[in-house]
Amino acid sequence: MDRRRLGALAGIVGPPIFVAVLVVEGWLRPGYDSRSMYGSELALGPRGIIVDVTFIVYGVLLLLFARGIAAEFPHGKASRWGPRLLAVSGVGWIGAGLFVMDPQQQSVPLAQVSWHGWLHVLFGVPLSYTLPISCFVFLRRFREDRNWSALARWTLTAGVLSAVLFGVLKVIIYSIRLAPGNALAAWGGLIQRFAIYVWLGWQLTVAMRLHTLATQGGTGALPEYQRDEALPRQRPVA
Repeated sequence: MDRRRLGALAGIVGPPIFVAVLVVEGWLRPGYDSRSMYGSELALGPRGIIVDVTFIVYGVLLLLFARGIAAEFPHGKASRWGPRLLAVSGVGWIGAGLFVMDPQQQSVPLAQVSWHGWLHVLFGVPLSYTLPISCFVFLRRFREDRNWSALARWTLTAGVLSAVLFGVLKVIIYSIRLAPGNALAAWGGLIQRFAIYVWLGWQLTVAMRLHTLATQGGTGALPEYQRDEALPRQRPVA
């Protein structure tokens, strides 16, 4: 199996697994409120290992997806930073799974945060930047490549929505630091889920398109406007 097809399959399988585990675990966990509590808080408690493993598995699948995208776009716009942002995001999910957050970490004094709580933040916080930014990086490529132009509008929408939602989430987290138990805090978990789920939906559609191209033998190796320029020049016959 080539890199594009393997990456596409990883990109297709990852989002449904991630969402299914968070939804089911949130529903089964006594006292858990998905509106106000964050996804990482499901890693606390007796079945927390399920969520930890899910984060790690999804991170590995995202790394494979990044390799598939890199094979699809070896040259041109988004060929470097697109796969890099996906890979950094994959590492972030793996790290967030390996290092568990502290209970009520958003409201406890920073001096009382454990070492693994800080590592969870170190790996998790960059995701709020790399995920939406990756959409805008790929948007530049999708607008000019006829194999991917159909996803340009959805890519722009996903980038804007995820960026706005992650921005709102940061405001909520900072407000908890300033005034624990305020009205905004009751919506943190829901906003986080919307932000992540929007991006996962974008990843799923991109992976499905990649799988179609890999199966049919198509490629986005070069945008349309660059392909003629890439052909070898032939000297005119005298």
